[in-house]
Amino acid sequence: MTDVRETVYIPAKKSPGRLEVICGSMFSGKTEELMRRLRRAEFAKQTVLTIKHLIDSRAHHQCILSHDGQERSAHPIDNTPQGIRKILTLASTGIDVIGIDELQFFPKEIIPVIISLIEQGKRVVVAGLDLDFRGEPFGVMPTIMALADSISKLNAICSTCGKSSHFSQRIVNGEPAKYDDPLMLVGAAETYEPRCRTCFVIEKKPEQRMFL
Repeated sequence: MTDVRETVYIPAKKSPGRLEVICGSMFSGKTEELMRRLRRAEFAKQTVLTIKHLIDSRAHHQCILSHDGQERSAHPIDNTPQGIRKILTLASTGIDVIGIDELQFFPKEIIPVIISLIEQGKRVVVAGLDLDFRGEPFGVMPTIMALADSISKLNAICSTCGKSSHFSQRIVNGEPAKYDDPLMLVGAAETYEPRCRTCFVIEKKPEQRMFL
C-alpha cells in the first residue's frame, strides 16, 4: 500500500533589499548621483521615497539641493526618536526605493531603521560625507559603509592644485578652521573647499599637541 505523505509547502523567503552608499567630500557630486539613481528607479516604474535631514536649510526645506542647482522633493526628518521612526512609517506602504541625503547628520538610531528597510526587501540608497572637516570619519558613515552592499566613493577637484580630492576644507574668515571648532556647520562654496591630501590643512588633535 502506497504511503500518502502530507506535503508541506514552505513559502518562498522574501528577497532582501540592498544598501548602496554614495560618499565623498563636498562638491564631489554625491547628491547629483543620488538623484540620478532615484530618477532611474522611477523610470523603471518603482515607487521612490526621498528623505533629507532637517538641518540642511540650503534649499526649501521640502527639497534636497545639489551644488549644480538640481532640486528634488524630499521629506525633512530631524534627529528625534519620532522623526527617525517616521521614516519607517513613510516607507511602509508601496515604497520600493528609499533615498536618504546627508546621512552623516543622522544619529546612530537610523542604523536599525535602515536595516529594517533592507529586511523588508527595499533598496536603500544613501549619500553622505565620509570625512568631517577635520578629516576624520563622520558620524554613522563608517558603520553604514561597513554594512553596505556597494560603495561609490566620489572625488572632487582640489581647489588649490587641481588634483583629485577627498577632503572638505572648512574656511573661517579666510583661514582653515580650527580642530576644536563645532563639528556641524552647513554651507557651500562660501564655507568649504575641496582639497587633496597635500593641500588639506588642519591642526593636530588636542592629545597629539601635548607631545609636540
